[in-house]
Amino acid sequence: MHADALDLAATADTAVHPLWQQQLGLLLQSTGDGIFGIDLAGRCMFINRAGARLIGHAPAALLGRNMHEVTHHSHADGAHYADEDCPIFNAFRRGLPCRIDSEVFWRADGTAFPVEYSSYPIVDGGEVRGAVVTFVDITERRRAADALRHARDELEQRVAERTHELSLALQRQRELSAHLETVREEERTRIAREVHDELGSLLVALKLDVNWLDKRLSEQQARSAHEAEAMRARMRSKCSNMSRLIESAVDNVGRIITDLRPSILDHQGLWAALEWQAQEFAAAAELRLHWRMQVAGAPEPGGALAMAVFRILQEVLSNVGRHARARTLSVDVVADARQLRVAVHDDGVGAPAAAFEGATAYGVMGMRERALHFRGRIDIASAPGAGATFTLYMPLAAGAA
Repeated sequence: MHADALDLAATADTAVHPLWQQQLGLLLQSTGDGIFGIDLAGRCMFINRAGARLIGHAPAALLGRNMHEVTHHSHADGAHYADEDCPIFNAFRRGLPCRIDSEVFWRADGTAFPVEYSSYPIVDGGEVRGAVVTFVDITERRRAADALRHARDELEQRVAERTHELSLALQRQRELSAHLETVREEERTRIAREVHDELGSLLVALKLDVNWLDKRLSEQQARSAHEAEAMRARMRSKCSNMSRLIESAVDNVGRIITDLRPSILDHQGLWAALEWQAQEFAAAAELRLHWRMQVAGAPEPGGALAMAVFRILQEVLSNVGRHARARTLSVDVVADARQLRVAVHDDGVGAPAAAFEGATAYGVMGMRERALHFRGRIDIASAPGAGATFTLYMPLAAGAA
């Protein structure tokens, strides 16, 4: 017989002594688990109050009834559960103890509850007489397990979503870095072309003029007084032309330097630099400009923060020039002790909001990265036919010079 079988034939005295019967009865009634015993036909021989209460019956009403038909007749989905498949009955039919926590018992009102039960054969005099079954309602345990599983699944989903977001952010960061490198190379190429085409041609012209002067001067002694005077007039004219070439070269050098780093930002500060940039852009793009600045009492940013604000305004204006097809431009600069706000509005064609959030909107990404570096942000409001408004918010408390 199986080692886990319950052997009731310990001694003749303990099997029939009233004291033992009383103690066993108290034990059955005191436990919170359901306990019942069945004979070889599956009929209930005894059941404690906890067990009867769990399945919604009175204890006396269950005695002699087939317990499989009473409480174990169907699977959780309502499908019929044949008693020959029942692990409880197999405990005495095959001598196979079991412990199951994946099935349900049914109450008298027709509702089911998840249950964990154990079934062990009862052995008396070496023969199987039936089985004893202990069971407990695991609804709360199952609910807690489901909640834990749901929380785990939700956490895994959130981790997966966050991982995906980080992957996208990393990809966009790589694309932005590649774009910025391309922009830098294009800027170097532009500067090199300007130096070659403009400064180079000016310097070549100056060199030719210097050589011409050198040659004419070396010939002066051989000329008559009248010829020498005429040549001096030609040389003065040539020197005037050379002076104009030098002035043009100086202007070009200043323009290139301003493109690289506007000197007005260092000499006159951010407020003047912002107004100068707006005025310069509006004049070049032939736009009507509405300029407003309210910065009295606000700390004027300097250093890297000032450069970031200036470059963001440059990029916004560049975006207006490339895409907006606007007629009027409004720039509103307001600052107090805590925050700087720069709002740029155009009356151009506008664009859907998604256009500014696309993976290839490198200009917008660059502006936002600059602002975020100083704990600022950029809001964009736009719609087709309604123009666009770019608003930069930059904290000043820790960033002003």
